[in-house]
Amino acid sequence: MKNRRLVCALAVVSALSLAGCGLLPGGGSKSRTVNLWLMRDSVSDDFLQRFTQAYEAEHDGVELKVTIQDWTGIGKKVTEAIQGPGGPDVIEVGNTQVAQYADTEKLYDLTLESVRDLGGQDWLPGLAEPGSIDGAQYGIPWYAANRIVIYNKDLFAAAGVRPPATRGQWLDDTEKLNRDGTQGIYLAGQDWYTLSGFIWEEGGELAVDKGGVWAGALDSPAALRGMDFYKDLQALGKGPRNADEQNPPQAEVFARGDVAQIIAPPSAIPAITKANPGLKDRLGFFPIPGKKAGQPCAVFTGGSDLIIPENAPERTAALDVVKALAGEKWQGELARAMNYVPNKTSLASVVAGQEATATMAVGAARGRATPNSPQWADVEADNPIKPYMTAVLSGDDPRQAARNASEQITDTLAE
Repeated sequence: MKNRRLVCALAVVSALSLAGCGLLPGGGSKSRTVNLWLMRDSVSDDFLQRFTQAYEAEHDGVELKVTIQDWTGIGKKVTEAIQGPGGPDVIEVGNTQVAQYADTEKLYDLTLESVRDLGGQDWLPGLAEPGSIDGAQYGIPWYAANRIVIYNKDLFAAAGVRPPATRGQWLDDTEKLNRDGTQGIYLAGQDWYTLSGFIWEEGGELAVDKGGVWAGALDSPAALRGMDFYKDLQALGKGPRNADEQNPPQAEVFARGDVAQIIAPPSAIPAITKANPGLKDRLGFFPIPGKKAGQPCAVFTGGSDLIIPENAPERTAALDVVKALAGEKWQGELARAMNYVPNKTSLASVVAGQEATATMAVGAARGRATPNSPQWADVEADNPIKPYMTAVLSGDDPRQAARNASEQITDTLAE
């Protein structure tokens, strides 16, 4: 893969005042149009208007042209754009998608900017790690979201329990809640994103990179401990063993009022209150508990990174736009407008007044992403983790089921 790590490293040491690594296209024109591809619903119209007006006012001769893209089919569209004669200058991509685009060798290496201008050492790991390929930073973290525990305050009060500090206490409290017609927790059997966090909390992995060769790792002792905890927790409710959290939508199940808690991102809250407006003031939130008090559980972090193609016609201007979007001012604006977690742990205070988002930010500090393989999307397309989970919850031998799933993951990642 082409990258500029050596060149940029020298630049960091000897010339941090330079504009970047080498000569950049688009640097000689006074009037420039920077084309951005952003994903549908990632930002509000109000935020986009405010950012565009402010940026253009501060950067004379620069016009921002934003095209909103749909997630469906976006992989093929981005791949074609970055391999063409000159596509968009800045593209928003899912944080776990960076590896597949970097694998084309058509992304601009942003390592220098990460170190020099953007304070990359403070980025959320769940956004920064998938944007880094072979030591080079190709994706700049933009915003994050992750799962928290959403609970019914009335049911907790009736059972005499409070938000737990550790997952051991969480199990005990959920068992107390799981009685008298109340489900202690609604946890679907195939919620593999939640399982991932439990696996990471135990020190396990979904897959590991062994000298450039990826292999499934669900059968490791640590990963099996994560699945064992999931099984204990899932049994304290009536979640289906053979379906994920969308079948049926867990927010609608929770809205019935007889479920004490679910594990979901705060984006589930509007669906809950729409189905049952009476729950609006009865919702509470806490980070998914970890093994130790004061340290939340590892969680899967979703969200977006910003990339710049090597063929970007206005790369110099594009770099400035990315720096603005990923910088402190507009990170705060975006987080407050969209209830996102900002890209740095040091910026968590900007959402302190938004209870659910602030809870999410606590968990995001221990966020992780799926394995950084270009083929991971293929694993998710025919996801062997889901049937593995159903098999274990249904009484099959966990080691054998994990071994089978790991072999399928290994085969897919080798393609």
